[in-house]
Amino acid sequence: MTISEIASYLGGEVVGAATAGSCNIERLEKIEEAQEGSITFLANPKYEKYLSTTKASAVLVSRKFDISPYANCTSIAFIRVDDPYVAFLHILPLFIKVPELFSPGIHPTAIIEEGATLGADVSIGAYAVVSEGAYIGDRTKIGVGCVIGKFAIVGNDTTLYPNVVVYHQCKIGNRVIIHSGAIIGADGFGQAPKSDGSYEKIPQLGIVTIEDDVEIGANTTIDRATIGETLIHRGVKIDNLVQIAHNVVIGEHTVIAAQAGISGSTKIGKHCQLAGQVGISGHIEIADGTVIMAQSGVPNTIKEPNKMYFGYPADEARKAQRAYVALKMLPETIRELTALKNKVAELEKKLEERPSSTKG
Repeated sequence: MTISEIASYLGGEVVGAATAGSCNIERLEKIEEAQEGSITFLANPKYEKYLSTTKASAVLVSRKFDISPYANCTSIAFIRVDDPYVAFLHILPLFIKVPELFSPGIHPTAIIEEGATLGADVSIGAYAVVSEGAYIGDRTKIGVGCVIGKFAIVGNDTTLYPNVVVYHQCKIGNRVIIHSGAIIGADGFGQAPKSDGSYEKIPQLGIVTIEDDVEIGANTTIDRATIGETLIHRGVKIDNLVQIAHNVVIGEHTVIAAQAGISGSTKIGKHCQLAGQVGISGHIEIADGTVIMAQSGVPNTIKEPNKMYFGYPADEARKAQRAYVALKMLPETIRELTALKNKVAELEKKLEERPSSTKG
């Protein structure tokens, strides 16, 4: 495709090199590695330094980006778009062809139990099991080795990659993506202590409900509710290796990064961001728009929306970071204080040893 064709496809505007619009683009590359014939993007200001060295033929930039410092550059065309990163994602499929991962129809080795219902144009991979009473929606793809439990529901246009397990009676919405190894609906961790020091298992009789347009990463586990439902609202994006416990509720369009863990009966608001290895205690609430930085622990409810938190116990980020800086200074401060105390002790000793004056 030419640069002009790409700009037209994205609804963008070509500026910069006069003849660049007719230049053919052959591949996509990182801005720091791009060579002639490639297109790249600039979304993070810290990468702007590479504009002076990149050999890319075209760069996607924001409509607000000032190209005047590069006005004399004749080798790069800039394509102004609303969001360079999103625009780059939109053109990825034009240059990188992914092989079809799901064969049409039902593989001969798949097991479809009596009473299961399959929609139109479904794909069921080798050795997959669709259990009694389960429902699979139209155009949904079930990968190799997946297990759909009894009376579970999987909606339309949903993709389950190999070895996903959806336990009995759980509900998966439309256009959901679940990556390999994820387990939806295993028992919540309910154990009641007994007088003899042992534990009695608490029956986990609820379900998991996952609404539309959710994505769930590889080896993530979402436990079924004790009673009622563990609920993942629409648009939520969950990374790999995340643990979501029983009766948790995740608000719309919240994103959760790898190795985060959310304890039982906690409610996470809408449009929240949980970074990697965040831990959330049980039976608390997190306000809408909350951002929790990596490796933070949240033991208490967060009531005020749209604030950033860090540390353990998590506190507002600026306050927590100041405390962290002060903590790093503590060893040197202690050494200085100890030295000061020793000097004071020496002065006091000298004053005590000094002979007293006599008055005439």
